Amino acid sequence: MRILISSLLVSAFAGAAAAQVDPSAQDTVIEFGGPESVIIATAENEHEFVVELAETPEQMQRGLMWRETLDPGAGMLFRYDPVRPASMWMENTLIALDIVYVDEDGVIEKIIAYAQPQSRRSLSADTDVAGVLELAAGRAVDLEIRPGDIVRHRFFDNTETIAEEAVDEAAETETAEETVSDTQ
Repeated sequence: MRILISSLLVSAFAGAAAAQVDPSAQDTVIEFGGPESVIIATAENEHEFVVELAETPEQMQRGLMWRETLDPGAGMLFRYDPVRPASMWMENTLIALDIVYVDEDGVIEKIIAYAQPQSRRSLSADTDVAGVLELAAGRAVDLEIRPGDIVRHRFFDNTETIAEEAVDEAAETETAEETVSDTQ
């Protein structure tokens, strides 16, 4: 009987300890999804980033906290399903970031450039969003990424557009080459 009670108590304490893990604590290990490719289509160009994915509450709470660097071609994509208001803060985030708020169609709604590290200030999307893309500070400005540009990723159900455009572009190139060779 004592063994059964002891086992139950140990299980209860272990369960309570596991439930109380703080995802924002520096020593807590959080595994993220990815890496996956994200394309941002601007008026002039397309820019590819390789991102980690934050989909669970623990991943979303941790985000890029405690990172000392972020490669210019990297980032983190947060998924909000269902679509809802979003607000980020930079507590325990050691590096400045660009925060890109994205609607359910992949359209960029708002960008907060150079979000200040370690700040507890709430950085709101001011609208409902389906995702938040965090990039190294200054990337949005450097690449001329603006509200209205498109973020392409499976989260926004718009990745077929990339494949369709590639096929259309290849067909246009082939047609143009055939036209040139026919006139020679």
